[in-house]
Amino acid sequence: MLAQDWMQEAINLSKSAEPAEVPIAALIVKDNQLLASAVNQKESRMDPTAHAEVLAIQRACAKLQNWRLNDCDLYVTLEPCLMCAGAIIQARIRKLYFAAYDKKGGAVCSCTESFALPNINHRPEWQGGILQEQASQDLSQFFKNLRKS
Repeated sequence: MLAQDWMQEAINLSKSAEPAEVPIAALIVKDNQLLASAVNQKESRMDPTAHAEVLAIQRACAKLQNWRLNDCDLYVTLEPCLMCAGAIIQARIRKLYFAAYDKKGGAVCSCTESFALPNINHRPEWQGGILQEQASQDLSQFFKNLRKS
């Protein structure tokens, strides 16, 4: 599958997030096969680290019985935050693909360029803006509905 196809899968998965959760989903792909996936669960777990990216990384590592995900790619519907960018670096994800840019908290290119920091041990490749409009609309609608309630 192409990057757009995997991102569409991630966007579709994001719609399954619990109603109180920001609808963000992450997929980890190895050899063009889905290895792990997750949606945000911060609210349901009452855990600030339960971001989709972190949960997907944990699941992929458990499945491979290895903390290194060198040959894996991550698809996520929103530009990762600083915590998630750190987890991506630590897991040695090969390439990150994300849909929407996060101007308030994105740590790949919007607010901070985490993968360009000096002295880090791994620099994932990345590409942003894949199906950006669709993902951005879904996120905007979620926050619009949240403000109404």
